[in-house]
Amino acid sequence: MDTMQEPKTRGIATLSVVKRDGRHVEFDLAKIERAIERAAKSTTAALTPDDQHDIDDVLGAVLTEVTNRFQTDVKIYELQNIVEHELIERQQFDWAKAYINYRTQKDLKRNQATDINFTIQKLLKKDSTVVNENANKDSNVFNTQRDLTAGTVAKAMGLKMLPPKVANAHLKGDIHWHDLDYQPYSPMTNCCLIDFKEMLNHGFKIGNAEVEPPHSIQTATAQMSQIIANVASSQYGGCSADRVDELLAPFAMKNYEKHLADAKEWIDGAERQAEFAKEKTRKDIYDAMQALEYEINTLYSSQGQTPFTTLGFGLGSNWIEREIQKSILKVRIGGLGQEKRTAIFPKLVFSIKRGLNLDPQDPNYDIKQLAVECATKRMYPDVLMYDKLVELTGSFKAPMGCRSFLQGWQDEQGNEVNAGRMNLGVVTLNLPRIALESKGNQDRFWSILNERLAICKEALVFKVNRAKQATPENAPILYQYGAFGKRLTREQSVDELFKNKRATVSLGYIGLYEVGTVFFGPNWEHDAEAKAFTLAVVKALYDNCEQWSDEYDYHFSVYATPAESLTNTFCQADIKKFGRIKDVTDKEYYTNSFHYDVRKAPTPFEKIDFEKVYPPYSSGGFIHYCEYPNLKQNPKALEAVWDYAYDRIGYLGTNTPIDQCFECGFKGEFKPTARGFECPQCGNHDPATCDVVKRTCGYLGNPNQRPMVHGRHVEIASRVKHMTLGNDQNDIARQ
Repeated sequence: MDTMQEPKTRGIATLSVVKRDGRHVEFDLAKIERAIERAAKSTTAALTPDDQHDIDDVLGAVLTEVTNRFQTDVKIYELQNIVEHELIERQQFDWAKAYINYRTQKDLKRNQATDINFTIQKLLKKDSTVVNENANKDSNVFNTQRDLTAGTVAKAMGLKMLPPKVANAHLKGDIHWHDLDYQPYSPMTNCCLIDFKEMLNHGFKIGNAEVEPPHSIQTATAQMSQIIANVASSQYGGCSADRVDELLAPFAMKNYEKHLADAKEWIDGAERQAEFAKEKTRKDIYDAMQALEYEINTLYSSQGQTPFTTLGFGLGSNWIEREIQKSILKVRIGGLGQEKRTAIFPKLVFSIKRGLNLDPQDPNYDIKQLAVECATKRMYPDVLMYDKLVELTGSFKAPMGCRSFLQGWQDEQGNEVNAGRMNLGVVTLNLPRIALESKGNQDRFWSILNERLAICKEALVFKVNRAKQATPENAPILYQYGAFGKRLTREQSVDELFKNKRATVSLGYIGLYEVGTVFFGPNWEHDAEAKAFTLAVVKALYDNCEQWSDEYDYHFSVYATPAESLTNTFCQADIKKFGRIKDVTDKEYYTNSFHYDVRKAPTPFEKIDFEKVYPPYSSGGFIHYCEYPNLKQNPKALEAVWDYAYDRIGYLGTNTPIDQCFECGFKGEFKPTARGFECPQCGNHDPATCDVVKRTCGYLGNPNQRPMVHGRHVEIASRVKHMTLGNDQNDIARQ
């Protein structure tokens, strides 16, 4: 297109195009060129030099017409009419037809997205993009079907409520407004750290029941499960119990005191009495943690799914706190039911801290060893590195749900507050699309990125303002009975719990690998210039969020999006827009956040070192993980990676094969197929007689029981094992 370079700049620099949603964007002849090329390619196998000459001729005529007729603004439909006219004038009837059809189809899709009858039909026809959007939802059961129906209506209505620019960008796939089936139709919040300590110690109310503080650990965990179910039904994201070992220890102490009183009545000797009470308390703790695991896995929220729940633990040091930690891990290792299946929930997050449990001389090192064993057998727990997490986020706390982190925050009295805080929602940028639209021009990339960030800002501010429209009585468990910490009266504004940066709202991103590939090729990970460019992209997001935080007084954070279904949604949209581009769209998925290309096999240490530079600029949400072969016979290899990671990253997950076939007895990794995953030994894929567990994103999932979207399935099947270590390399990794 060298022949078009001069006309592109002639008298057109000040002209803007007025889009249907009201945006003013720079006139860009290259966009018209791509649209005509797309129309031409749809009518022929390949473009000839004559075709390219005809395209140049049309572009020149369009530019002349626009320049003569418009001085400052041209409406998009006027511009498109000019293109159609010039195509017909040159008797390019097939091209004109394809161009018009493309426009018509785009208009139709916009209308269908807000047409409830059309969207309900997609649900009734079991469109996989609808029924498999969330791998934690079983679309075969009535309550999930009811939620999907309500969500389908809420999406259609929500699109009409959004600012036009935001709705249009979401529909086009430039950005993604998360959880459109819940918000903005309802002014719900996203994820949170439940303030269990406040609720368990001061009582709360659910429905008609006034619940008093518990007097045993069994009652405390039973109350926790009820709180989790109610909180999960009052918001749309995950919920977490932070430092659960320290939280539950005072209630287990009540068990101990009761058993000690009994012992004093029947047993002689203070030492024997104490040992009896301890042994009984240990049994109570184990039973309570086992009951909590079963209760969470049998819960269904009003959204028709098991609540996305995370338990953080590992920092307690007294004997009761240690027993709670060990019981959590032993219960998970034991499995669920007669077949000892792997529990999907709650997600377990174990805290590692130097001087407490990191090294062999530390007092809780034995519990770390148990955590390693558990991870080799059940994938969980993921691990939090205490010192690094404080450095990255300003304080130590478990993630809200799978990876969303609060930043350090103090109340008016200077007290650090983590529990009882929340996130108000996420909007994610389609970074690979921006790279593809820029066609290798970095200046153009930054220009488009800034345009999209302006839309994201408007979207996130709208999320905050919509959440503020809730009233305390909309979600009593959150606002009136302690889950969000401070208890509001019915007359107070919920903004009391959001403002002054107490709440977060998140700018997400996906596909940093694909961005690097567009500009530097598919093997850019070891290219210093490429690495610096991708880091600059994330830093630009961070800088914008810092500015928005100061402007609005809510904490805007950068979030490395887990993209359970978005990995498929964005990629499929870009396949339609750009075609199958090698190592970008042809994979049929986009890579989560800043992660290393899953098709490659760096060592765990190389992967950690590659990824560690990104979380400082996306500390609102992140996780790293490594893929391993079976580690059950080599737990020291996994511990070596944990130790290496301690001073480098804040949050690490373990992916290792733990699938089981109950027909033939196979244990290991099932084979991916078009219909799910099957036993490599006997071909079994029936979820009734096998247990298949994969990390879908931050959480684990069972894809044979609850299928996932196509792109996520392909991404999981594409993952390559990272080299693991022998025991003799453990000391090397520590250095």
